Amino acid sequence: MNKRLRDYIRPFIAVMVIGFVFKAGGAFLELLLPDILSHIIDDIVPAGDERGILIWAGIMILCAIGAWQFNILANRNASRVARDVTRKIRHDLFEHTLYLSCEKTDEITIPSLESRLTSDTYNVHRMIGMMQRMGVRAPIITAGGLVLCFFMEPVLALVFLAVIPFMCLIVYFRAAKGVPLFSKVQQASDDMVQVTRENAQGIRVIKALSRTEYEKNRFSETNEDMKKKEIHANTVMAIINPLMNFFLYGGMIGVILIGAWRVNAGLSETGKILAFMNYFQMISRSLMAISRMFIMYSRGMASSRRIMEVLNTPTEKNWKIENYPDGNPDYALEFKDVTFSYLKVKDNVEHISFHLKKGETLGIIGATGSGKTTILSLLLHFYHLDEGAIYLNGKDIRSIEPAKLRSQFGIVMQNDFLFADTVAENIRFGRSVPEEDIDEAVTNAQAAEFISQLEDTTQYHLTSKGTNLSGGQRQRILLSRAFANKPPFLLLDDSSSALDYQTDALLRKALNEKYPDTTMIIIAQRVSSLKNCNQILVLDHGKISGIGTHEQLLASNKLYASIADSQMGGALFD
Repeated sequence: MNKRLRDYIRPFIAVMVIGFVFKAGGAFLELLLPDILSHIIDDIVPAGDERGILIWAGIMILCAIGAWQFNILANRNASRVARDVTRKIRHDLFEHTLYLSCEKTDEITIPSLESRLTSDTYNVHRMIGMMQRMGVRAPIITAGGLVLCFFMEPVLALVFLAVIPFMCLIVYFRAAKGVPLFSKVQQASDDMVQVTRENAQGIRVIKALSRTEYEKNRFSETNEDMKKKEIHANTVMAIINPLMNFFLYGGMIGVILIGAWRVNAGLSETGKILAFMNYFQMISRSLMAISRMFIMYSRGMASSRRIMEVLNTPTEKNWKIENYPDGNPDYALEFKDVTFSYLKVKDNVEHISFHLKKGETLGIIGATGSGKTTILSLLLHFYHLDEGAIYLNGKDIRSIEPAKLRSQFGIVMQNDFLFADTVAENIRFGRSVPEEDIDEAVTNAQAAEFISQLEDTTQYHLTSKGTNLSGGQRQRILLSRAFANKPPFLLLDDSSSALDYQTDALLRKALNEKYPDTTMIIIAQRVSSLKNCNQILVLDHGKISGIGTHEQLLASNKLYASIADSQMGGALFD
């Protein structure tokens, strides 16, 4: 068991000890039952002591009830500990996931994180519960049963003891293979979650393009791969049970044959043989439980390692906030020779430099994959720069705590989302935003007209991702969210692509009139959305093709002029 998992279990040690005491008490009471039975058959019955039979039968009943009660209390205690430990792990894992850097999230992948939060934590839950329920009882029954068997019938106990080393070797060697095998099963589960997630998110596109059969076959392939790995892992581990049974029943045959011979020879008594057989069955069941426990342990430890891999990954909380040289304080925002690559093979953006004074607006335009969104991701410090520096009010963003940095921005991302909640809560987004500021943001985002026509207006309940709204309505609610807390900086990534030209024009007018002191970066594919910006940055394959005003670029930049000409000619560059 790894140290991090032990740290989660440690606060519950006292509760677990109580459970172990209950479990041990139940196990010891169970061990008394065959011995009492032997005493009744060999000593009480031959003496014809009916009263003694009733007394010892009553003692057997009390022991059975006591063992039952102790086991119930211990099992409830084990379930409570497993629940609380797993809840803490799941909570910390979710919180840790939220603070992972985008680079680490990309490396681990979202489907894998989902799988670790669900199936992996479930496997750990089952392992912790099983180890408490069987981790005490089975060894006590096994060891205690063997000791009593030696006192009762040493010869028969040696016959049984001869098969135990073989059983231990089976469990040891199979369990050693279990963890890597079940790790592969969980990785296959990640792949299946990814395919499922993609299909759930893209179901409309799949239906529209008639790709249902294709996606069904793709899911079938990942499902088949997971099935094969699951079967392989379970087959390797399942061989424990038949081999254990082989040695157990082989030992039982030896016990029966030798026991029968000893009774006939007058070397033993019937009651002892019956008691021995009861102990044999109890020990057999305990050993089988230990084998199942090792299987569960292998699966649980494989899942635990995957969980702890995430929990041991440094997050943005671990970033060292160091003092970097300041930039020009006259600029609200400055990029200085910024270069960055996601995979560290080919640069996604190269030598990007520009600056904005307070209240100025930068427009960014370029083909898909030219690095527009990457610039915003770097500004928000989602990724570490490879070269260059970014300054906010003259302060290097690496010198600013990430949460404090991002609180200064109002953002509409390219693939933003809406929660299954009211319109008002989607705009407020958990922030302390007054109602009047929400109303102002809705008006400026050109959303007031359609929201007023909704049932319950701002209390109208949206479905997940806002599927009960049109694309343009969703964008205007997202814009309202960005405006609501009146940030000093606005980042709008293709935030008006679903708006009609009239609404887009009204939005641009509101941005100019209502937010004169707000510094903005607007990414768009429409030249009309950017033509009034103080500067327009034209990107081409991650490099600056041109920068200047609309008029300057029309005169000096062929790419921008080509885009403008195609749109003015009626073509859509969306």
